[in-house]
Amino acid sequence: MIKSKKYQIGILGGSFDPPHKGHVTISLIGLKKLKLEKIYWTITKQNPFKKKTFFSLKERIEKCKNLTKNKKKIKVLSIDNLLKSSRTINILLYLKKKNEKYDLFLMIGSDNLISLHKWYRWKSIIRLAKIVVFSRKGYDLKAKKSHVVKFLGKKNIIFVNNKKIEISSTNLKKRYY
Repeated sequence: MIKSKKYQIGILGGSFDPPHKGHVTISLIGLKKLKLEKIYWTITKQNPFKKKTFFSLKERIEKCKNLTKNKKKIKVLSIDNLLKSSRTINILLYLKKKNEKYDLFLMIGSDNLISLHKWYRWKSIIRLAKIVVFSRKGYDLKAKKSHVVKFLGKKNIIFVNNKKIEISSTNLKKRYY
């Protein structure tokens, strides 16, 4: 019996409020270093850890599509309404159900790894997807000592040694105020 090849799909989720070249950079690094077939940018209506968004969902989707229009392997999705949820676990379950041949790679910054254990059903998330951690200035050391790293060890977690990305959505929003 011939074993079918698993497809490797990256998921870069968040509010993308606003999206920026740093998101594109880590996506391109992920595609190359992890040999991913494609990356889904899953844009959520609302980050559960933040009070409100700066840009509307429609504006954020449009900005994401503009940033990725020449990047055929990056697909922009907003499926909160379909799933009636913006939780990462529900997005992963949906993508896994859509095609069981996917190996999922959840792409996050080292700043997010520090708080990953506070995410809804985080243990289910780390069972469904390999966690791919991109370096963020000022967070890497703390991330490598995080609760999730202690829980997982080196299993199902990949640290990407990338150049520090200086741009952030928070800093971009400060320019608008």
